[in-house]
Amino acid sequence: MLSINHLSIEFSSRPVLDDISFLVNRKDRIALVGKNGAGKTTLLRLIAGEYQPTAGTIAKDADLTIGYLPQVMLLSDTCSLREEVMKIFHGEDEARFVAEMDKTIIGLGFERKDFDRPCAEFSGGWRMRIELAKILLRHPDLLLLDEPTNHLDIESIQWLENFLKTSQSAVIVVSHDRAFIDNVTNRTIEITLGRIYDYNVNYSKFVALRQERHEQQVRAYLNQQKMIQDTEDFIERFRYKATKAVQVQSRIKQLNKLERLEVDIEDTSRLNLRFPPAPRSGDFPVIIQDLRKDYGTHTVIQDVNLTIRRGEKVAFVGKNGEGKTTLVRCIMGQLDYFGTLKIGHNVKIGYFAQNQAALLDENLTVFETIDYVAVGDIRTKIKDILGAFMFGGEASDKKVKVLSGGERSRLAMIRLLLEPCNLLILDEPTNHLDMQSKDVLKDALKDFNGTVICVSHDRDFLDGLVQKVYEFGGGKVREHLGGIYDFLRTKQISSLRDLEKTDTANRTNQQTAPAKPSGSKADFEAQKAQAAAKRKKEKQIADTEAEIEDLEQQQTELEALLNEPANQTQENFAKYEHIKHAIEQKLYEWEILSE
Repeated sequence: MLSINHLSIEFSSRPVLDDISFLVNRKDRIALVGKNGAGKTTLLRLIAGEYQPTAGTIAKDADLTIGYLPQVMLLSDTCSLREEVMKIFHGEDEARFVAEMDKTIIGLGFERKDFDRPCAEFSGGWRMRIELAKILLRHPDLLLLDEPTNHLDIESIQWLENFLKTSQSAVIVVSHDRAFIDNVTNRTIEITLGRIYDYNVNYSKFVALRQERHEQQVRAYLNQQKMIQDTEDFIERFRYKATKAVQVQSRIKQLNKLERLEVDIEDTSRLNLRFPPAPRSGDFPVIIQDLRKDYGTHTVIQDVNLTIRRGEKVAFVGKNGEGKTTLVRCIMGQLDYFGTLKIGHNVKIGYFAQNQAALLDENLTVFETIDYVAVGDIRTKIKDILGAFMFGGEASDKKVKVLSGGERSRLAMIRLLLEPCNLLILDEPTNHLDMQSKDVLKDALKDFNGTVICVSHDRDFLDGLVQKVYEFGGGKVREHLGGIYDFLRTKQISSLRDLEKTDTANRTNQQTAPAKPSGSKADFEAQKAQAAAKRKKEKQIADTEAEIEDLEQQQTELEALLNEPANQTQENFAKYEHIKHAIEQKLYEWEILSE
């Protein structure tokens, strides 16, 4: 389908890609990985025809169609969402495409009421979704996607995963979302030092294979360096001895002909970055009761009740525009609201906003920006920390004003990590971090002994980090105990109504399908699986009922305790609210299971 042959490209005499070759076959799903600046976006733009190579060729089938989603694009503001998407059909019989168009747009997070809204009313992230919808609906032979998940919420990312897995298009995707590329791709191409390494496995398996390859390369590199040093020592020692002249000249020629090995030996993946010890806060850093926030006549969130305990790490998730950042700004004291919001005793907040990079001093260097806030022993590790976040070597001397948007975001994140605080609020912290930097950040957060509120759609980043998930949707905030994948499993259960619709459709289809022989092994296995699933659901219902009964008993005991004025403390009221919300959550789960 597409063949890249001995391709090279330079910018300002600096080689970015050097003599690379590989094939893209139909239905290939390729993850393109490598450090920022390695050349991933450059390669996509070469394939899309936006760049011309310095040397080599890209051969394509004559009828090959390509859909390219770049990270940044100029977007149209002149028509409605529906009209903009309809442009791709070029006057064809649009009625044939309406159902597919609606399904795609809704899958990417839009609602039907959005269809007739002008594109100009949508934020940049939502307009990127419009462009993605247009590309997907064209069904090109080859999809080139550069960080497609940066502007998607968890539900939309899962929809896109399913779309790509069932698509007939080949896919080359650049993404720092590990869960996404693991679920979508079956081949990994790494770009490093201008070369490529091609693996017929997904990203997680590639990581293990890459480590083996890296260790082999390092050993070969070190062996060659020792040989070079020994040879140079021999030449230097016997350069002026006539009896050794032939041997010396032979060694000099040997060195001149030697193809020097290159290897990226910088490996900061094991860097153990730690936050400064968090000053102790009160037991409940955040208590919210009956909070409502309106923008004019539009209510964004209402009846919000939540209590976050000291040391908890929680996630705010939900579709864009459902109020996650709004509630964060209420907690920060940046917005007015109705209801009660209490920040606990001695709480010191560290806040990373999506526009945090704009607040950096442009006249400082990268090193000075971090050195300004670093305290204690951490100051001796500044260069290591900067290296872990891709500011190693000369990059640490760059002025902030010459950094890209992604580099500024990474720098703002490092700066935040070093400021003593006991409540960290992070709003989409991983959008501009590569996988290595995300791992460093995640490990630091897991070790942090303070409290964390993280607004994120990155499942891999949240997995193992948070113990509670707050779901934003329909103006409400619902509490889910457990990690991010526990929450996603609960969400799948809560979609039973949709499953029932699917089952009804399947039964209708089965009426017209040829009947299988009764009593077949397939029938038996299906009946056995159905019975096992039913028993499992019945056990879940019984367990949930027992948990509700236990929580209600705790609630009764606490109510009796609170009847005494001496026991009417903030801590006891917070416990009561926590139990009440836990009962509501379990009743919600019981209702879904019972359906």
